[in-house]
Amino acid sequence: MTITDTDTDTDDNFETNEAIHDAARSVELLRLSEARLSRRRQTDCGPSENARAAMRYILERADVGERVTPSEIAAHLGVSGASVTGMLDRLHAGGMIAFEAHPRDRRSKLVVPFDRSTDADDVDPVTAKIRQFAGDLSPEAAAQIADFLERVREVVDAECA
Repeated sequence: MTITDTDTDTDDNFETNEAIHDAARSVELLRLSEARLSRRRQTDCGPSENARAAMRYILERADVGERVTPSEIAAHLGVSGASVTGMLDRLHAGGMIAFEAHPRDRRSKLVVPFDRSTDADDVDPVTAKIRQFAGDLSPEAAAQIADFLERVREVVDAECA
């Protein structure tokens, strides 16, 4: 028996369909894993996911010489100002952030990292590990994965919006 072009095409289609299925399944498993991590963090692992995201944002802005207000943090996280107030109070009590008077608005305050030696990767070690894995990718593969995940994020964000 000889292998024909049709047989090769069928094999290629099977491999392509299998790869597509594997990619979609991997994203679904990732979403489930993230949901479990979020639940664990709410009860077992210190600051909530939103608090970790807020700290990353505060540190990133501080790294470029910018200070943020609680309202900007709320907008960045997509949560209410009341939620941010409580979260910032807990971060302040934990020694993670400090407040400064806003130089142009007496009614507002600025949120700054309390200890600038804190590395953003220490706030969220999962992100640090993901960055390490991404460093192992070729630039082309990283760009393809980033594009794919951005499209997945858009679908997730649009659900029930």
